Amino acid sequence: MSRRIIIVTAVHAPSAPFLQEAYKSLCEQELPEGWEWHWVIQEDGKTDAVAPHVPDDARVTFHQGRPGGPGVARTIALAHAEGEYVKVLDADDQLTSGALARDLAVLEGDPSIGWTTSRVLDFMPDGSTVGFPGDPDNGPIERGAVLDFWKTNGFRAQVHPATLFVRRDLLLALGGWMALPASEDTGLLLALNSVSRGWFTEEVGLLYRKWEGQATGQASHVDPAERDARMAVVEARARALAYFRWRSPVEKLSILVDGSSATVGGE
Repeated sequence: MSRRIIIVTAVHAPSAPFLQEAYKSLCEQELPEGWEWHWVIQEDGKTDAVAPHVPDDARVTFHQGRPGGPGVARTIALAHAEGEYVKVLDADDQLTSGALARDLAVLEGDPSIGWTTSRVLDFMPDGSTVGFPGDPDNGPIERGAVLDFWKTNGFRAQVHPATLFVRRDLLLALGGWMALPASEDTGLLLALNSVSRGWFTEEVGLLYRKWEGQATGQASHVDPAERDARMAVVEARARALAYFRWRSPVEKLSILVDGSSATVGGE
C-alpha cells in the first residue's frame, strides 16, 4: 500500500480558473517508489463556479463548505484525506519540478525536522518571474528563528508559508491554520517554528502568482487596527507555545489545570 502526501488547496470562485495549471504542476511531480499524492480541493463557500474547473482524476477530491476564509477551508480539508504529510498549494500557484520529492526527502531523512519551506519566485501576469533577496541558507531553521526575523523586519516572515510541507500530526496538534481573516498561514508558520525545527530548501519550490484578484493582496487594504490585532495574536500564540514547550511536565500540568494567563505569560 502506498504512503500518501495530502495536497491541500483552498479555492474561491475568482481563483478557480487557475486550478488546471496547479494540477499540471502536480502531475509533473515525481515521487519515490511507494509514494503517492492526493489532492483535496476545498471551496471556501458553496457556488457553481469552482466545480467545472476541478480536474477529473481519482487522486483529486472536491468539497464545499461555509465561507470562512482560506485558513478555515484548508483546516476542514484535512478531514477528507489521510496521509503522513501535508503540502500547501494555493489554487493560483504552481509547484516547480521536484518540489514534492525534495520536501519529502528532508522529513523522511530527519525526524527532528517538523516542516519544510523553499525558495519562491513571484509569477507575474506577463509570464515573467521575479525573485527577491533575503532567503536563509539552505538547511535547518532553528526554533524561534522565524519569529525573530518576522518581529525585526516589519512582520515579514523569513520564509514563505505558501511553500509549507509539514507532518500531519504536528499540523493537527497545533489546530491547523489560525482563525484569522488574513495572515492565517503566517500564524501557523510561526507556531510551527516555536515548537519544531524546520528546513529551508534553496531551490525554487513554488511559482507564486501575482494577479489582480489575489486574495492575499486584499489584506493590505484593511483597517490598520485589524492588521495590528492580527500581528499581536500571531506573536502572542507563537511566544506562548515557545514558553509552554520548555516547561517541565509538572509545570505544564499546572498551566493546563489552572488556565492562568499570568503563569503562561510570565517567566
